[in-house]
Amino acid sequence: MTEQTLTPEPSAPTAPTAPPVPETAPETAPEATVAPETAPAPAPKKSRRVLRGVVRWTAAVLVCGGVGAGTAMGLTAMERTDVPGLATESDGRWDYPELALPALPANAPRPWTDGNEGEIHHADLRKLLLPAPAGATVDPKPNGGWAGLDSYLALLPEKDRGEVKRYVADSALRHVTARGWTTPDGTTTRVHLLRFASVAFAEDFKDVTMEKVSKSSGLPLGVEEAEIDTSVGKIDVPYLSLYGYAEAEPYGPEQTRWAYIQAGDTFGVVTQTRKGGALTVPFQQTVALQAQLLG
Repeated sequence: MTEQTLTPEPSAPTAPTAPPVPETAPETAPEATVAPETAPAPAPKKSRRVLRGVVRWTAAVLVCGGVGAGTAMGLTAMERTDVPGLATESDGRWDYPELALPALPANAPRPWTDGNEGEIHHADLRKLLLPAPAGATVDPKPNGGWAGLDSYLALLPEKDRGEVKRYVADSALRHVTARGWTTPDGTTTRVHLLRFASVAFAEDFKDVTMEKVSKSSGLPLGVEEAEIDTSVGKIDVPYLSLYGYAEAEPYGPEQTRWAYIQAGDTFGVVTQTRKGGALTVPFQQTVALQAQLLG
């Protein structure tokens, strides 16, 4: 497998208060918005620091993340065996293409830099979406473009969709993008990214989602009971919170694993389903790489 190096694209000098900016800005494309793209909506009155400190569910969850002072993709100093996305093909990991941070609009800061209190991802959200690995059959829809909210709701049982849709309507959701693929071993993967107006809205949506999971509701379609997936606990990306789950036994002919990634203003969901049981190694690898792109 080709070693993957996640590094920002070349950038040009900018004002002292902004991080390095690429020489070229990302291509402009019509955005499928859920809420009108006007002036940034005000964050909820409760502090995002308070949100982070409130435990609103009773089930134990694994939270991985932290605060670091390095660059967004500071992986060059890590050993190959320390990075979940980098390994030899013999260990069961998929062969993903080389990844890099997308270009930013002129003078736009990265999410965790001074002056970006909303922890906004200013890069094109579609370019923060993990590509499919080599040999996978990419779904015609979702295929990495803008997706409507219904694409995310399709992950949930029909009885849960109405409540989520009503909540999102009041939560300043701005964009949704998604990609799906199936690998030769029969694993079906779906990755959804939901970008809100600020970190406070994304964290509030995460809290509500986690509370539902703790009560065995809001689970992926076809899942009756969940257990914590400890493989996600081994992923460490600065600034992010990750939560991993697996469909508990006894399950039917297929098993589902899924993870939630909360990264500033963006909430990500990685879902994998496979006949006979979803495999740990490619699941952990996929979650780790998607988290690194958002970090």
